[in-house]
Amino acid sequence: MATATRPAPPPSLSHRVVNDEPVSTTEYLERERKSEERHEYVNGWLISMAAAATWSHSAITSNLDRELGLLLKETECRTASRDILVPFPETDRYAYPDLVVVCGEPALDPNRCDLLYNPAVVFEVLSPSTMDYDRGEKFARYRQLDSLQEYLLVAQDRPHVEHYVRQDDGSWRFTETDGLDAEIDLPSLDAALPISEIYLDVSFDDEHE
Repeated sequence: MATATRPAPPPSLSHRVVNDEPVSTTEYLERERKSEERHEYVNGWLISMAAAATWSHSAITSNLDRELGLLLKETECRTASRDILVPFPETDRYAYPDLVVVCGEPALDPNRCDLLYNPAVVFEVLSPSTMDYDRGEKFARYRQLDSLQEYLLVAQDRPHVEHYVRQDDGSWRFTETDGLDAEIDLPSLDAALPISEIYLDVSFDDEHE
């Protein structure tokens, strides 16, 4: 009987695959627990996240975490970044969002405190080598999370944010916001996020991956 083969990773991520043979989710999670480098997981393939680490990427993520932390201080919502894994329902895929917001109690795996099942808002900072995946297949997987209400894609090379908001009928409303003088309305958090705070101390002359 023929042995089933794993699907190939998305073409936009193939250059970041670090394993020669697919591994199981169990092996992936065990490896990730011990690894100093983070990897996302797509159908058996380990996708290195190290290539996304630029100064601008780190600064934007830090700015988002700080500003949202202040905005949400008096609410039941909290931010988490970098080391939180989000499993995608009914798939062999795990992702490390650049930043998540959780409202209420986080739904964590009983055996692993780094697996989060109920993000309310997800931020991804775009890199040229992964933006197609973030906009396409990755967002399609995020949409399967019942808890997710908003998904934001933040550019590194200019003050620009792509914003998706879940509607009552299950559809998603898309808006784009440009310019350092603008704000982003986050309806699920009852908050407004200034673009200028996202890009504080970020130079748009930097080179990006």
